[in-house]
Amino acid sequence: MACRISELVIDAADPGRLAAFWSEVLGYVELGREDDGSIEIGPPDAGFGGPQPTLVLSPSNAPRTGRLRLHIDVSATDRDQDAELERLLALGARPADIGQTGAESWHVLADPEGNEFCLLHTRLRPFRQDAS
Repeated sequence: MACRISELVIDAADPGRLAAFWSEVLGYVELGREDDGSIEIGPPDAGFGGPQPTLVLSPSNAPRTGRLRLHIDVSATDRDQDAELERLLALGARPADIGQTGAESWHVLADPEGNEFCLLHTRLRPFRQDAS
């Protein structure tokens, strides 16, 4: 058996703000808060250990230098890419320029703290807990 990703940890100046943003983007809920200010969010019916990874927003005052070496890609599940782009922008995402040519099929965005992520063109089926 191999490993699987159970959590993604993102340093955040304001964990609450990022938790709210990513919860709206992904349809996640808050799963818990730690004494250090970390907030874990995840799928509402599965939580930690489910088939989808949770996100832990961990407080940090360290300045970020340069582009992230790892980023999140998201795909719409119930609308086309253009409609999802509008939704993400309304939630607080903003376009990010990382040197794309303009011919890409995806959009590069940044969350409210400037962490880059991509909205892919391909629409995925919504995740179902009872799916095999």
